[in-house]
Amino acid sequence: MDNLEQIIEYISNEADLVSSSATPLYRRIMRALTRAIRQGVIDNGEALPSERDLATALGVSRVTVRNALALLVKDGLLVQRPGAGTYVSFRFEQPLSKLTGFTEDMLSRGKKPTVKWLDRSSGIASPEEALALRLSPGAHVSRLYRIRFADGVPLCLERAVLPRKILPNPGTLEFSLYVELEKRGLRPVRALQKLRAQLVEGESAQLLQVRSGSACLYIERCSFAEDGREIEFVRSIYRGDSYDFIAELHL
Repeated sequence: MDNLEQIIEYISNEADLVSSSATPLYRRIMRALTRAIRQGVIDNGEALPSERDLATALGVSRVTVRNALALLVKDGLLVQRPGAGTYVSFRFEQPLSKLTGFTEDMLSRGKKPTVKWLDRSSGIASPEEALALRLSPGAHVSRLYRIRFADGVPLCLERAVLPRKILPNPGTLEFSLYVELEKRGLRPVRALQKLRAQLVEGESAQLLQVRSGSACLYIERCSFAEDGREIEFVRSIYRGDSYDFIAELHL
């Protein structure tokens, strides 16, 4: 929904702005916004009206609105992009037990995946890369470094390394690596993956359009073909305000 009047009407009704409730006004507005987001009244990824517009339309101070928005940013429901405004966070639940590519995953969710290439090159494998891919010292690899987007929102920085015999000409890859590998019968069917929480800073934060020091998920994954060959070694940074990784556990 991008209609300010409808958003304001919903918040006004839910927050009960004229009430004499002991609950602070900014918390009532925060809770009303939370319900609007949870119920889809304000769409996933949608920009909110500016602080000034919200404050004027609701008849409250900008400080009140700012305090309400700050709580939602802290809770991960909103994200503030420097110079761009405040948006409802994209949040995706990604099963840890399913091996899918970013492109097919976003398409299955009704999102438009796009990519910005930062590097497509060949070189000598580093010791870490050679160990992960079980390559001999001095072996050649192909490197892919890109920003992955969904509906224009940057969600992930991804560095993928493959043996050069698997991907001889990285510069020719246009979009989905897994689609290209599948054409050649080399689609990964198994992977070992580890995750950890860390802070994203500097250039990485700028590329993901988040504040320096924001929480993120760092993922390392080594994928294997059906015959057991190591196909790719991937290091990714996912925005912490957008992804929840879930796992089903059994006794």
